[in-house]
Amino acid sequence: MNIRTAIALAVFTGLAFAPLAAHADDDDDDAPKTTRSSQNVPELILGSKDSSYDVNKKDFELISGQGYRWKISSYGGFEYKFMTDLFRNVWVDQIVINDLEVHMAGAPAWLEFDGKGTMMVQFHTVRPGQYTWSVPDLADKGLKGTITIK
Repeated sequence: MNIRTAIALAVFTGLAFAPLAAHADDDDDDAPKTTRSSQNVPELILGSKDSSYDVNKKDFELISGQGYRWKISSYGGFEYKFMTDLFRNVWVDQIVINDLEVHMAGAPAWLEFDGKGTMMVQFHTVRPGQYTWSVPDLADKGLKGTITIK
């Protein structure tokens, strides 16, 4: 092999593998990481012993492509109709009420609490964005918030 061929081969090899080398350390250490197992979303509790208008947490952050379990509870006091546009933008696996499972083939319109109790919604996030949740008749009293999927 002559010197020109050797140089051409070295340049070609360098150019061919340059994108791989640049991509190899393209790891964004600050980016959220998904896992294979479902993660728990902090529980949302509507109402409290002090006020039927209380809510323990308003805003939630999730990762796209991740599975989640979200307990939504009513402390009682009112009939709460929990509504969110999140359910139309995730894959809902099931809803569990008192160890009874409702397996889904689509999004629920809303979750209604006629009294004290907990429902657990298991889902997979599929579409990044910002979504809202509320108890529509009580949203002006503070029963509303956001769910951000990154």
